[in-house]
Amino acid sequence: MRRFLRIAGVAFAALALLAAAGAGWAYHLYRAPGPLAAPAQLVIPRGGTEAIAAALDRAGVIRDPRLFGLASLATRGEGPIRAAEFVFPAGASMAQVLDILRHARPVQRRLTIPEGLAARQIAALFNRAEGLTGDLPSFAEGAVLPETYAYHWGDARAALLRRAESAMEAALAEAWAGRAEGLPLTSPREALVLASIVERETAVPEERPRVAAVFINRLRAGMALQSDPTVAYAAADGAPLDRPLSRADLERDHPFNTYRVKGLPPAPIASPGLAALRAVTRPARTEDLFFVADGSGGHAFARTLEEHNRNVARWREIERRRAGGL
Repeated sequence: MRRFLRIAGVAFAALALLAAAGAGWAYHLYRAPGPLAAPAQLVIPRGGTEAIAAALDRAGVIRDPRLFGLASLATRGEGPIRAAEFVFPAGASMAQVLDILRHARPVQRRLTIPEGLAARQIAALFNRAEGLTGDLPSFAEGAVLPETYAYHWGDARAALLRRAESAMEAALAEAWAGRAEGLPLTSPREALVLASIVERETAVPEERPRVAAVFINRLRAGMALQSDPTVAYAAADGAPLDRPLSRADLERDHPFNTYRVKGLPPAPIASPGLAALRAVTRPARTEDLFFVADGSGGHAFARTLEEHNRNVARWREIERRRAGGL
């Protein structure tokens, strides 16, 4: 009996040593550097530990999906594993990988909407944005504030669009609340329409208040706005116009043709930025009624038609020289 107990004791000790050795080896693998040769950005799918382990294995982040499953089970008290997009450093150990999946911030993506785009151009940006999901609801021209919007992989296009629309509502309200007295604008909607024209007329930030002043002065005087971008919007039915304006475009009877129809067009022609909204609600103090390109990317302004005609003649001479390669 004593001999049996001695043998059993030796066997138990041997098993304990083997178990300890196995546990030590597993812990070594858990903490050892992983196979990832360079930092990697990876979308972790939904579907449970097995699907996540398979994705990590395919991307070369881990060596053994089965060991990953056991490790995630053994450490489940540290929190759930999340399906999102993460960045994994080169050589990330299994312990680091699990910590990232549980506690790291997901990758933040960005969608930038430049100033002056029409609704269909903005819709194309949303539809091309990698990682957004779902259909994009229709939205009105000028309803979206040009800005850079952060999102995560898997976010809905509809939710991001609502954020951009809310941002425009807030920006328009802020600009309207700080408007100058005596403007010939009766509502925030009219300010939005005019701001969209100013946005399309100039890409020079410091010019916006002065361009806005020209249109404000023309509205006060009962003059037609005569804005080429409104005519281009009508000619291309809201799309970018891929040709110069023609005389037929300028003579076309259309609600957006501000050469033929006095006052503001019936709707925005693009999405203006906050600077353009502020420009039309707080325009420069000037008596200018005209402006034309000056050949440097900006514009030459004038108070009288005679002065404007001289500026136009200079611009046409610049165009002639450019066409002739001079």
